[in-house]
Amino acid sequence: MATGSDSTRSKRPTSVGLPSAQGGAVPAKRAGAGASRAGRTKALALLAALLVVMPFLFPNSYFFEVAVLVLMNAVVCLGLNLLIGYAGQISLGHAAFFALGGYGSAILAANYGWPTWLSLPVTVAAIGVLAAIVGKPTLRFKGHYLAMATLGLGVIVNLVLTNEDRLTGGPDGMGVPPLVIAGFTFAGEKLWYGIAAVVLWASVWLATNLIDSPVGRALRAVHGSEVAGETVGIVIERWKLAVFVISAVLAALSGALMAHYSGFITPSKSGFLHSVELVIMVVFGGMASIWGAIVGAAILTLLPQLLTVFKDYETMVFGGVLIATMIFFPRGIVPTLARLWTRRSGSES
Repeated sequence: MATGSDSTRSKRPTSVGLPSAQGGAVPAKRAGAGASRAGRTKALALLAALLVVMPFLFPNSYFFEVAVLVLMNAVVCLGLNLLIGYAGQISLGHAAFFALGGYGSAILAANYGWPTWLSLPVTVAAIGVLAAIVGKPTLRFKGHYLAMATLGLGVIVNLVLTNEDRLTGGPDGMGVPPLVIAGFTFAGEKLWYGIAAVVLWASVWLATNLIDSPVGRALRAVHGSEVAGETVGIVIERWKLAVFVISAVLAALSGALMAHYSGFITPSKSGFLHSVELVIMVVFGGMASIWGAIVGAAILTLLPQLLTVFKDYETMVFGGVLIATMIFFPRGIVPTLARLWTRRSGSES
């Protein structure tokens, strides 16, 4: 007859493992982490291949210009998706960081004679510090109060950029010197496409590794329930502020690069409508989805270009497309399609 202790031991759950190369067993947790890492590697390799192949399909320079805009918008949306989709913190003033990135580098280079290879990183770093200073009190708000606070930030930045005409050129904007590094001037659509592609790939690499790390789990805990997160030892304020700074830095980097690429910037880049456009891209593609942010940025950047054939009805058709998408793809394009694909695969098996 088995003793009580033997009976207890026999009922203890055993960890499920996979056979290893040495004949032992790999714990299921490690196996899952390895599979996730392999999936990230394949996805990043596929993205790199796509970015390399795309230029060979462009018939003229106009397509390169649009592609640069798509890639830079995708970088902003990646950071914004980390903030909204994963951490659950709404921001209606993110265009302010985008504009400050462009204006900061332009002012240092054009008005104070800084070399652009120095003005750009200094500006991005300074905006990261600014985001930390502003975010600490702002992120104490929740829900629509947080939305109003970030909206107020965007309005303040827009007013400053519009009214300080001696520094920013006022409503008409200002010229931005070209990016020069080690005496080499970055010019031409093809070269800028390469820069934008590298920045996007690096941003995706950062975002995917961040989400699959303990930091990503902390962000999802913040989104799910801040109270529950605090009970397991997560410092909520720290992680909310960290992701806010990361998203602001990505927006500032994108804004600075776009300013040097286009050679001109106006206060409209910090406007409320631009912030709303960025949020719509994130929601359209799919919140809490790295690839959804890219797809949303790509579709909603390209769609206005395609709708020009409707002339006076362009805005109406654009709004209709958004409404139809939210009805039939309520979770966003990528999560909804992924869910349908999973269901179909499950039914076939």
